[in-house]
Amino acid sequence: MRRSVRGAIAAGTSAVVLVGGLVGSTTIAAADPTPTPPPSAARPYKHLTLSPEESQKLCAERLPKMIARRDKLAQRINGGADVKGSVAWLKARAAKQKADGHDKVAARLEKRAERRSGRLKELGTVKTKLESFKTEHCQVAK
Repeated sequence: MRRSVRGAIAAGTSAVVLVGGLVGSTTIAAADPTPTPPPSAARPYKHLTLSPEESQKLCAERLPKMIARRDKLAQRINGGADVKGSVAWLKARAAKQKADGHDKVAARLEKRAERRSGRLKELGTVKTKLESFKTEHCQVAK
């Protein structure tokens, strides 16, 4: 009996807090006449200004790592059937699954291979962005 009374009190308290919060937030939202502007589709990110030290650190440390990571990923995707994670590896796994009679698994692997090969276009875009940033912001002062 005692346990059910505690549960009822806890449930009642939670309900009161929840309803109070909903009513309070509704009145606050209704009282605020200024609408929030929608995010700009043309410029999804804010402009960021870096100090020379931050820019130097980015150009010397972070940018080479990002370029190397992009290249490594592209190399893995383009790898042969013996490279785990490559498109050829996924297609070989799909063929093996299909030969074993697992058609659903084979279809999933084929779709994954198609998606992964589509990532190469995105990686090309990333490469151009990284290279343009490097040429624009990472020039050595003479």
